[in-house]
Amino acid sequence: SAIISRIQCRIVALDLRGHGETKVRNPEDLSAETMSKDVGNVVEALYGDLPPPIMLIGHSMGGAIAVHTAVANLVPSLLGLCMIDVVEGTAMDALNSMQNFLRSRPKTFKSLENAIEWSVKSGQIRNLESARVSMVGQVKQCEGAASPEGPKAIVEGIIEEEEEEEEDDEGGVSVNKRKKEDDTETKKEHLYTWRIELAKTEKYWDGWFRGLSNLFLSCPTPKLLLLAGVDRLDKDLTIGQMQGKFQMQVLPQCGHAVHEDAPDKVSSAWG
Repeated sequence: SAIISRIQCRIVALDLRGHGETKVRNPEDLSAETMSKDVGNVVEALYGDLPPPIMLIGHSMGGAIAVHTAVANLVPSLLGLCMIDVVEGTAMDALNSMQNFLRSRPKTFKSLENAIEWSVKSGQIRNLESARVSMVGQVKQCEGAASPEGPKAIVEGIIEEEEEEEEDDEGGVSVNKRKKEDDTETKKEHLYTWRIELAKTEKYWDGWFRGLSNLFLSCPTPKLLLLAGVDRLDKDLTIGQMQGKFQMQVLPQCGHAVHEDAPDKVSSAWG
């Protein structure tokens, strides 16, 4: 609302391949080049040969894709560029421990509410209201999932059923039958899992972030960098910031999801 009160604009939230409901021929191709072309194609589909002035805004990997799109001149009417909490040095350092981080996340959630609760309690997002919006798009309902443990648990359950055909002392119901009934009830649970398997995209990580700082600085349009902490700056951006090559805004007491944790402060940063 803060932006809209100052200017008239249209906000387009792109559904990047592999991240939402959009169907593409090769959803596994998450290279910077391919996703940048996707952005350009969407702009062309929306506006044709005469697009209005456009500002690209991206968070984390999305910020990297925004920069790659701008450098490739895929949006000819580009008015400005904004990266939210993504810096080459910090990102490249974080890649070394990314697989461990991904393994530490829950594989499934019992419900959307459970996913939202995890995102806030784990510190991924610090704004509950925002988490209720963003987490819904990050997960999807499992297809044919029978338990939070996955296929292994299903196989083990089947083996146990075959081995245990004993009578239940209380009602004379076989253990086998009882297990099948339990499985039926379990299948009724609407389990959710991550929409995109980030671990499988590792081969693209380097291409998203390597050289990002210099690419950002080379963009001739006005640039804004929003950070959760000044310690995230790398050498190239520090020099560029001292030379006045871009505007920087640090929003302390925010996590990585700066725009979600403090949306009002982010919107006021445009002023």
